[in-house]
Amino acid sequence: MNIVVTLIGLLAQCFFSARILVQWIMSERARKVLSPTVFWILSLAGSLLLFTYGWLRDDFAIILGQFVAYYIYIWNLAAKGLWKHLPKITRLLLLTIPLIAVTMVLHDVSGWWQRFFCGSIPLWLIIFGSAGQIIFTLRFVYQWLYSVKRGESVLPAGFWIISLSGSIIIMAYALVRHDPVLILGQIFGLVAYTRNLVIGHRSNVRKNSN
Repeated sequence: MNIVVTLIGLLAQCFFSARILVQWIMSERARKVLSPTVFWILSLAGSLLLFTYGWLRDDFAIILGQFVAYYIYIWNLAAKGLWKHLPKITRLLLLTIPLIAVTMVLHDVSGWWQRFFCGSIPLWLIIFGSAGQIIFTLRFVYQWLYSVKRGESVLPAGFWIISLSGSIIIMAYALVRHDPVLILGQIFGLVAYTRNLVIGHRSNVRKNSN
């Protein structure tokens, strides 16, 4: 794998790991699961980089996983009140970058299909990895729907349960593909997701006992 591509992927995982670490520390201190603004800022930055990594590595599973979650990150930033404070040109660029990539794909559908589905990666592995990414992405769809219903940005228990399920599949996919970027990202995530479930459970116990 090209060293530059690897570095882009590792930097993306650093952003994702940092978001979980910060959220974890803040939740430990508050003794309840929090959804801090910095979590969504780091998510958006990491998503842009991982989208680029997936594109350069011809990895459809990674691209698929990032596309939907990307706009949910933006929604959460808007719910936190940060999005409207960004310069208009920055907002426009952030909103259009993934759409430009999709436009490029639609411009050459046959070439894109050959590149992602008829390359060196077996079809069953693409489907398996994509399934993991879809489940992983659904956690943010669930988080978004839950947050819309609550009228605020929150990270409910279901988010962490879905995260664990998707992470296990992605870890297996990464091991088969010998992808150190995905492996490193998922190892840390598995611990953090489990810990957030514990924090959330203890917080509910305290709340019910009062």
